[in-house]
Amino acid sequence: MSTYTQIIYQIVFSTKNRERTLQKERRDDLYIYIWGLLKNKECHLYRIGGVEDHVHILTHLHPTVSLSSLVKDIKLASSKYIKENKLFIDFNGWQEGYGAFTYSVKEKDNLIEYIKNQEQHHSVKSFKEEYLEFLKEHQIEFDEKYLL
Repeated sequence: MSTYTQIIYQIVFSTKNRERTLQKERRDDLYIYIWGLLKNKECHLYRIGGVEDHVHILTHLHPTVSLSSLVKDIKLASSKYIKENKLFIDFNGWQEGYGAFTYSVKEKDNLIEYIKNQEQHHSVKSFKEEYLEFLKEHQIEFDEKYLL
């Protein structure tokens, strides 16, 4: 018997201290690099996007890939890529944690649009406000002292 899964994750993480270091002009280079990492792990990327202080990744994980190892690999490899290629001069790394939220495949198109429109979305809402909404929507218990 084969393994079949259809779990869509929206993975969200920010720059260290939410520093606004991911300049728009070079973000596509970062996104293409992360897409390559996902392809190498046989994960399907639906959409990647973000703004100066955080990234959203909408992906399906291959059944052999654990979420925590994927995020760890993305953050380590992309940090190295950013520094070696001087992609974002003031980049000091990624925050320690991350958010990962699961969705039905029926929600995929709305999520793609949501991630496409991050610039517009964040003209009226901060990352912290957005992140708190995700945590509450998904009924995740959290301690506010750990949210920068």
